[in-house]
Amino acid sequence: MAALGEQSEEQAMAAQPKPQNRRPISNIVIVVAMQTEALPIVNRFQLTEDPHSPFPRGVPWVRYQGTYKDLNISLIWPGKDPTLGVDSVGTISSALVTYAAIQALQPDLIINAGTAGGFKAKGASIGDVFIVSDCAFHDRRIPIPVFDLYGVGVRKTFEAPNLVKELNLKVGKLSTGDSLDMTQQDESSIIANDATVKDMELLLMFLTF
Repeated sequence: MAALGEQSEEQAMAAQPKPQNRRPISNIVIVVAMQTEALPIVNRFQLTEDPHSPFPRGVPWVRYQGTYKDLNISLIWPGKDPTLGVDSVGTISSALVTYAAIQALQPDLIINAGTAGGFKAKGASIGDVFIVSDCAFHDRRIPIPVFDLYGVGVRKTFEAPNLVKELNLKVGKLSTGDSLDMTQQDESSIIANDATVKDMELLLMFLTF
């Protein structure tokens, strides 16, 4: 880990509109992996839990909803693991709930917001807020020609220069993996991805769009 510097906690965000949708944005879905990340947003926008969930019966997914100015906001949290009672973090839960939200709510814009690890050597500091410009996997290893590129899965996110300028945000590349720790092989892949921040959800969510 020394080559990347100390790992810190950053706010990582990435947004992607539905590519075929050109009308003005009015319906926003925010996907957040953990309840502690979700509640400050819920409180800030005075969202309320939807008693009539649009999701299949039996899933732990939670929708908070409300309006802000002329925007309809839905915050989706994958909920708690029904067996262990911990937040359902990781790529699979977030990708499933994102796909379900797209089908049920037909959003104009999807935002993934939450905390992430950041690398001091790449200019990240505790408390920084990042807009993600590119994302890739660092733990999906398929050592076969072409499949190796598929495994890394590099994607560009939606550019938001006005947001970056207005809020004085940082912009950086993000690397996604399903483990909180970082093996030496993961570290090598993160360096190859030129990542400034590291999370456990974004890219597989992105691939559901």
